[in-house]
Amino acid sequence: TSAAIKVLKQVGAYPDVEKAKDSVGIRPGKGKMRNRRYISRKGPLIVYGTEGAKLVKAFRNIPGVEVANVERLNLLKLAPGGHLGRFIIWTKSAYEKLDSIYGSFEKPSEKKKRYILPRSKMVNADLGRIINSDEVQSVVKPIKKEIKRAPLKKNPLKNLNAMLKLNPYAKTARRMALLAEAQRVKAKKEKLDKKRKPVSK
Repeated sequence: TSAAIKVLKQVGAYPDVEKAKDSVGIRPGKGKMRNRRYISRKGPLIVYGTEGAKLVKAFRNIPGVEVANVERLNLLKLAPGGHLGRFIIWTKSAYEKLDSIYGSFEKPSEKKKRYILPRSKMVNADLGRIINSDEVQSVVKPIKKEIKRAPLKKNPLKNLNAMLKLNPYAKTARRMALLAEAQRVKAKKEKLDKKRKPVSK
């Protein structure tokens, strides 16, 4: 264990170990009655290949430090809480074994049947640079500057001009209707005046 601490200090990983050691506390809530009494931050993860039991025994007593075999990697240890970016220390043998276990973009895996390493959809993630490149800009259509406004919908029953566009006779029909109404009112008035007798004094 002392040799393991020395190695961690050499690679600059010991502050992470001390952070995990200092963060040990009692869990709030009922979990402390259910064999989950103590909680602490995660320390570095050591991934080993052919080193085996010696390495496991050296690191197992250091708080916060976890050990994993490269052939049995656990996602919960690699990304605890679903968060990428855990501090992982790979041994040389583990790093050399990765190509045979998972393969590469050029050759498939030797140990896993029909396993192909997932490739990212975009090789270059700088989308702005791709769009503004000369190759793309020379092919794309130019920006449409003119703005086409949708015409305002006018109700022809309320708007005379809109009605005249649809029916030019509407103006004559309306004028005739108004004249007929005026004549009707005039005739009614004359008829009533005839019927009314002047009041004698």
